[in-house]
Amino acid sequence: MVKKRIGIDVGGTNVKIALVTDEGQIIYSNSVPTRAEMGYEYTVNNIKQAIYDLMKETKTEAKEIQGIGFGFPGQVDCQNGIVKLLPNIPGWVNVPIAKMLEDEFHIPTRIDNDARCAALGEYFAGAGKGCQNLVCVTVGTGVGSGLIINGKVVRGASNAAGEIGHIKLQMHDGPMCGCGDTGCMEAFVSAPSIVAMAEDYIKGGKSTKYRELANPEISAYIVAEAAKSGDKVAQRIFKTMGEYLGIGLASVVNLLNPERVIIGGGVADAGEIFLEPVRNTIKDRAMEIAGGAVEVVAAQLGNTAGVIGASLLIEN
Repeated sequence: MVKKRIGIDVGGTNVKIALVTDEGQIIYSNSVPTRAEMGYEYTVNNIKQAIYDLMKETKTEAKEIQGIGFGFPGQVDCQNGIVKLLPNIPGWVNVPIAKMLEDEFHIPTRIDNDARCAALGEYFAGAGKGCQNLVCVTVGTGVGSGLIINGKVVRGASNAAGEIGHIKLQMHDGPMCGCGDTGCMEAFVSAPSIVAMAEDYIKGGKSTKYRELANPEISAYIVAEAAKSGDKVAQRIFKTMGEYLGIGLASVVNLLNPERVIIGGGVADAGEIFLEPVRNTIKDRAMEIAGGAVEVVAAQLGNTAGVIGASLLIEN
């Protein structure tokens, strides 16, 4: 008999919900709007209703579901199932979400950070299959990561491990980061920093394809499309971003000695234009033994990594 779990990936705009087998196969998926402005109770009620709909659509009873897992974009208390703070989703402060769901469905419920869930999904069913030591990096609006060492998810003393985006790349006078500090990797490598660099090139009088594509504003996606179509300025931007990420990851490779670094997120959709300079920089800057052991690959699961990983929390 196939074992089933529910994985839930909470984002700023939508909440993705899926019924997943214990082998990481998605049986059914759906999404509901987060509507953060309505308060967390509204979102939780939407999630509960979506779970009831899932059970009805798939003819699955609560007793057939091994567990429910949540991935959240922020600070969580995994042990007690409490969302501490979600910086980009107002109102979620000290919310005992696991108890709320267990009281409703009587199904064991676990929670974790969304980056760790993505890492767990890739480890189990994606680009990390067969690895025991990996770093899964998500590059989008910010830079996050999940770490798996010796086959175990690394959470740290206060469930805060993996904040790779806040490795410091510059001692003084670096760009301001959203965390309030300066010189963080996230301030150099992210969708907003791609847009900022692209705009700087235009101010400098450079003629670029992404300037023509901007509709009406420049976005990281538009810069990536320009780079793929051969625009030299756009390619230079992604090469620079890849070098910054590679420098930060060289320290991570030296520290953790992973077999694989998996890179996903919206910025990574640029593909080899971005990944190749990351690889080259790690090779040049990491210590020889650790650098020689690591492979840098693209994430495979895309938007499904989070729900697949969340569904696995019941035993990880």
